[in-house]
Amino acid sequence: MVTPLPDPAAGPLPGATALTGLRGRARSARRSALVALTVAISALATTQLLAERAPTREGTRPLAWLALAAFALAVPVLAATQAVWAARARRVRRREHALYGRPSAGPRQSAGRLAMAGGWAVTLLLGFTVPRLFQESALYGLADSLAGALEVAAPACLAAGVCFALWWTREALAGRTGSPHDPWDPGQARAGRPAAWAGATVTTAALVAARAHLWEPAGWLVCALMAAALVSVVVTRE
Repeated sequence: MVTPLPDPAAGPLPGATALTGLRGRARSARRSALVALTVAISALATTQLLAERAPTREGTRPLAWLALAAFALAVPVLAATQAVWAARARRVRRREHALYGRPSAGPRQSAGRLAMAGGWAVTLLLGFTVPRLFQESALYGLADSLAGALEVAAPACLAAGVCFALWWTREALAGRTGSPHDPWDPGQARAGRPAAWAGATVTTAALVAARAHLWEPAGWLVCALMAAALVSVVVTRE
């Protein structure tokens, strides 16, 4: 049975106004999750790049500790912001299903989920290189302890990645048909600040590429890229 498209002239369906509010809160949670992910990756990449450029072991140590603190803080913050986003998105889907017979879905949502998973993978890969900084700082005992802890966590991360891949494939296949257009939700067509998001993406990707030794920026340029990424995510929140 095909769900008829809503008629704007007839006024909103009962519950459509509440759905608009739910969608707005879900979009806000999504922005928070993306900001947290961008800041986490940028901070980890920047501290590690600066630690590599430190001229002495004594200069590397505070940056190694800073990288460890950034990773330890990033994981729970990312988990919390994405849990809030997921909970709000589930409420939206339930309300959409009640109103229209099927929840919203489509290539954009599938691509967004895949990008978020890719960001998690980059964060974990950067975090798993932190023990090497302590090794280079001559803190060998601490480096070995951290490496052992990360080896224990690695299978869980791999299992989570496999589960996500299976879930994403199922959701992507199930959401091919999309959902009815909702003319009463102005946020559906809102593009946000694409220039700011593009700036945050480019600067963060440049830092990750530098960390992968695909190019070798100077120390001042690393700091400038980090500052640009932070400015970009601040603009996206306005």
